[in-house]
Amino acid sequence: MTQHNAPHQVGAKGLSIGKVGVIGGAVIGVSVVAPAYTLTSGLGPTVSTVGLQAPAILLIGFIPMLLVLFGYRELNSAMPDSGTSFTWASRAFGPWLGWMSGWGLISATVLVLSNLAAVATDFFFILLAQIFGNEALATLPAENLLLNIAVTTVFVVLAAYVGYRGVEATEKVQWGLVLFQLVALIWYSISAITSALGGGAYDYTPVDVSWFNPLAIGDLSLVVAGVSLSIFMFWGWDTVITMNEEAKDPKRTPGRASLLTIVIIIALYLLVTVATLMWAGIGEGELGAGNPDNQESIFAVLAPHVMGPFAILMSIAILTSSLASLNSTMVSPARTLLAMGYYKALPSSFAKVSPRFKSPARATIWAAAASIVFYVVMRLLSENALWDTITALGMMVCFYYGATGLAAVWYFRKSWFTSTRNVFMRFLLPLLGGLTLVWMFFQTAIDSMDPDYGSGSSLNGLGLVFVLGVGVLLLGVVLMVIMRFVTPEFFRGETIPVSENEADVAAGGVEVLPEIDSHGKGRPSH
Repeated sequence: MTQHNAPHQVGAKGLSIGKVGVIGGAVIGVSVVAPAYTLTSGLGPTVSTVGLQAPAILLIGFIPMLLVLFGYRELNSAMPDSGTSFTWASRAFGPWLGWMSGWGLISATVLVLSNLAAVATDFFFILLAQIFGNEALATLPAENLLLNIAVTTVFVVLAAYVGYRGVEATEKVQWGLVLFQLVALIWYSISAITSALGGGAYDYTPVDVSWFNPLAIGDLSLVVAGVSLSIFMFWGWDTVITMNEEAKDPKRTPGRASLLTIVIIIALYLLVTVATLMWAGIGEGELGAGNPDNQESIFAVLAPHVMGPFAILMSIAILTSSLASLNSTMVSPARTLLAMGYYKALPSSFAKVSPRFKSPARATIWAAAASIVFYVVMRLLSENALWDTITALGMMVCFYYGATGLAAVWYFRKSWFTSTRNVFMRFLLPLLGGLTLVWMFFQTAIDSMDPDYGSGSSLNGLGLVFVLGVGVLLLGVVLMVIMRFVTPEFFRGETIPVSENEADVAAGGVEVLPEIDSHGKGRPSH
């Protein structure tokens, strides 16, 4: 491999350079979070858990994400690397925790890819039923397993194809899909608020300041449960950071785009949540937001009454939201796998880049194949097993987000007190965010041991969510031990050494990672 002159090694992996700006990055970030898909499946359970304090819970869930984001920004400025959590945790804590951080990101995104494809399949047939006025079409995926798997596989393959064609193709596809779902959600919100104020609500509930006060909930266990849900609802903004090597300004663009992403998401979430509570209330009546029958897809129930004949726009929005997120979520595991292959944490074949599209070709194919295999196996075993595994991904999200936040704190430890800015950005804020998410990881693990957690399924007295979540992480440990013997260079610290260039760190400069030659040995760049 030839050497590169850029001190931060951008371009060393062969990805395209200078393609993603702040707005384009934010568009991809919003599409990964998938607000229409996330709200229709997450808002109902949140309301049923904390009632009118749902806006407060969203704000609480937003805070650790924002705090950890500052750590991401600092690490990205020092080391703009597509491996993100994997590379940074390896640099700060060593290869073992670094490998597991990468595994947490990859496994979480692969699991959610299959879920997104499944939701897209469901709403594709719901949309067909609405278009042709034939309700039987909506039930086809549930009744015909082979059709379900076939259509879901097609959606994953299409998303992988767009991802294979590079980040520019991904960004172009996202613009229309994201704008459509934003328009639909804002339309729904304005219609609900207008209807509520005009006396047309199902259960009009005036807005009160207590809605934004988590102390009004009173029960800490309910707060924890609600925050767990809200963390999942915000997850995905870090995909923007994994595109840092393809950004127009690798040191600054990803941080700005990710900040813009989560600000847009929290504003949209609060608007839709307040509008829904005003119109539907929190009761368990037919159209109440607290009705258990409405939780699987609250917009499918409320939109026809709130938006009238334009409710079909919401069905289209949820479908496009799922498809948009399916496509853009593919970005994250593919680039992490690419980096792990590049630094010899995985076989070097994962580092293969398409010479035409400058995209992580082999890694994209592997991510898509893994999600398809996972979906088929889980769907054949049990639908409960599939959905409980998706619930378990929250544990992995908290794990690798928390590890990254703490990696920032430890990596910059010698520059904490060199300026007031560093006290907050490199120490206090990422520390609070990282510790909160690590605590959430352990708390969720403990809570999910209860057989009643999730779908209520259990194995030998342990909740299925716990068994699946811990099982996925243990699988990562097994693969890591195997790779220790297959590619020992990474685990000996030869490709990502555990050290820091204090002069660069203190000055906020760029940290130089070694280039990797054809034999997996690190060598400094010029």
